[in-house]
Amino acid sequence: MNKSDFRKSCLSRLKKFSNFTKYKKDKIINLKLFGLIDKYKVKNVLLYIPMDIEVNVKPLIQVLRKRGVKVYVPYIKDDCFVSVLYRLPLVESKFGIRQPFFSPRIHNLDMAIVPVVGIDGALKRIGFGKGMYDKFFATLSKKPIVVFVQRELCKTDEILSCGHDIRADIIVAF
Repeated sequence: MNKSDFRKSCLSRLKKFSNFTKYKKDKIINLKLFGLIDKYKVKNVLLYIPMDIEVNVKPLIQVLRKRGVKVYVPYIKDDCFVSVLYRLPLVESKFGIRQPFFSPRIHNLDMAIVPVVGIDGALKRIGFGKGMYDKFFATLSKKPIVVFVQRELCKTDEILSCGHDIRADIIVAF
């Protein structure tokens, strides 16, 4: 199996959940993520604005912001992204992903919660194929704890990743 075939297989699985199943799984996964953030005393976290096939972390973002945790999300610039402080309103990027307005900030991330399409045998991320997370992580001087998140674990024992692909420290899936 190659990376492209594995990605297609995982995407197919992730698109099949009913709204009720998504809600149920997302609620449990958000509780696990909150527990990790609490355990590691995270002050600055990279999250994401979820697409339909990704775990809905919006409730987690709300709770973290109320508790004083600084939440950053990707802001797409050209073929990569930078992290910006989460704030409303959100606007749609050229890829159809909602994001806050651009606001450059210098920060050190304690944790990055990264959505995945799949995970290979080296515990590396299989994403949508644009390499944006890989490019972003290559710019960081300090590596945060990397948490991969997925509604249902889609993993292969085969090594499909490249050397630059990001690797998980922790995997949270239902």
